[in-house]
Amino acid sequence: MSFYEVRPAEKRDAQAIVDVHAAATLAAYAGIVPEELLNAQPVAKRLQQWREAIEFGDPQVYVARFEGQVVGFVAFDRSRDKGTKPTVGEVWAIHVLPEHWGKGAGLALWDAAREGLDDEGCTSVTVWIPLRNERALRFFDLAGFKRELNTARTTPFGDIRIEEMRLKRAVD
Repeated sequence: MSFYEVRPAEKRDAQAIVDVHAAATLAAYAGIVPEELLNAQPVAKRLQQWREAIEFGDPQVYVARFEGQVVGFVAFDRSRDKGTKPTVGEVWAIHVLPEHWGKGAGLALWDAAREGLDDEGCTSVTVWIPLRNERALRFFDLAGFKRELNTARTTPFGDIRIEEMRLKRAVD
């Protein structure tokens, strides 16, 4: 049983999503990415991006709430990778406040995304994870994702480059 309420995000959740994103990213990428790069994008721009995503459903965004507060979110939709079939979905982002790590919020969000992707007719789902983000790799391994070793790539992130890999699993 989850203690987290998961529901589609509403426009009024955008600031909380920005706050969760910032806190989770700082904690998850400490020692991997310099802190000044993690906060390089202006808050107003991030806020506008999440408001638009929520308003237009591109991607779909769900939030996890605990005691009335947003403590996590997931963004998902069709895969953005070139050449993928329309039945392939993607978890674009999933973030939870660090104080809720390991307590079921991420799993509740993943379950909501999986159900949403299934409703959209997706039969498989992917996610891109930086190789040095061991917590995220472990989470998705436990959620049944398999690493696609031939997909490793290096992605620019400000002045540095991040190595990441795609993971994949069936939606059902």
